[in-house]
Amino acid sequence: MQFYPVTLTPNGDGTLCATFVDVPEAVASGADEEDALLRAADALVTELSSYIVAGLPVPHPGKPAKGQKTVCLSALQCAKLEVYQTMISQGMKKSELARRLGWYMPQIVRLFNLRHASRFDYVEAAARALGKSILFKLL
Repeated sequence: MQFYPVTLTPNGDGTLCATFVDVPEAVASGADEEDALLRAADALVTELSSYIVAGLPVPHPGKPAKGQKTVCLSALQCAKLEVYQTMISQGMKKSELARRLGWYMPQIVRLFNLRHASRFDYVEAAARALGKSILFKLL
């Protein structure tokens, strides 16, 4: 799982502003801590998705300071990000991954859409096409 450290800062109007050092574009505001963290999670997924759409490497989360709050991505989102990062690190384009899998480009686009509920076996197939496998560890 990927836990992105989030900083909560009081706004002048009694709300909290949530920001991420690792993904500075992700900014959210909420009425209280719970609301701010919920909105921060949405902002984080939105901005990580923009990295993918732009074909850029996605920043990995840094280590949180002691007592610092974090926002956790889902297991499916983490797996999608790892497959995407592996593809980028191998210098592969989405079109080549589609060719290796025998898929059409819209299927690849959905695979890397962090908001799409992809079947996990599709994510595993993409990992195998990159010479990798996905392992989970319960925390």
